[in-house]
Amino acid sequence: MTLTSWNDTKTKQAVLDFVASTTDENSPDYIVPAERIAAFDNDGTLWVEQPAPAQTGLLFGKIVEQVKADPSLAAEEPFKSIVSGEEAFMKALAQQVPEAVIAFLKGIGKAWEGTTPEEYEAEVRVFLSAAKHPRFNRPWTDLIYQPMLELFDLLRANEWRVFVCSGGGRDFMRVYSEEVLSVYRENIIGSAPEFAYVDGQLLRQNKLLGNISLGPGKLEHIHARTGRTAILAGGNGDVDLEMLQEARFRLVIVHDDVEREYVVTAAAEKLLEAGREGGWTMVSMKDDWSRIFND
Repeated sequence: MTLTSWNDTKTKQAVLDFVASTTDENSPDYIVPAERIAAFDNDGTLWVEQPAPAQTGLLFGKIVEQVKADPSLAAEEPFKSIVSGEEAFMKALAQQVPEAVIAFLKGIGKAWEGTTPEEYEAEVRVFLSAAKHPRFNRPWTDLIYQPMLELFDLLRANEWRVFVCSGGGRDFMRVYSEEVLSVYRENIIGSAPEFAYVDGQLLRQNKLLGNISLGPGKLEHIHARTGRTAILAGGNGDVDLEMLQEARFRLVIVHDDVEREYVVTAAAEKLLEAGREGGWTMVSMKDDWSRIFND
């Protein structure tokens, strides 16, 4: 299994060497299959995150629907900041500042409270079938990074279990994960509501399941799902820092290709610094990937 969309650089070789050494029983770096856990952030690591994560469009639309149905909500947060487009709040939300995300999720939790998983997923499918990226004019699910899909294939071929761990909605990602990422739904980890079984149905509750899956929360959610920490971890922003620090092999996706994607360092300064100082594997989109999307 080769990484055909990766240029022949030291970055590609580092990935191949790590996989080879950890699956060779004669290597001192050998890892037994049960412990071969690889965890990757989603937005900005597996697909385009700019100018805002894909899920944002669905969530903002739901917020607006709620305010139209009940105009009094426009005086409450987070509805007030979203409807007015308050710059500081929107910036914090785009950069996944935990306090802003938690406030946002409280508003969203109310929107889908009492709905079944099937009802929620139907709305997501409608959204994904209609929404197109403002720059690329393509469905968001067409904007998965092809090199990362090839990395997933390489890992699975070598008995690694691939998990996606995002601060975004777990149930949103599960709608497309098997078809687009070839990652089973149960291997999707993210922020999620609690569910209650009521009158023969599972219903979403307006309550977050555990902490939000950002920063330290990613480690908490990975351990809750797997009983382990990730040996290999990949991310692109400061909210991925703790997850990568605890891994043995750290993969940092660097957005430095203005022509084919974006150049972004905001909300990634700590991760980039830690990666360069620590000798982590820094993936340059511009230099290490021969193509970004599957065209």
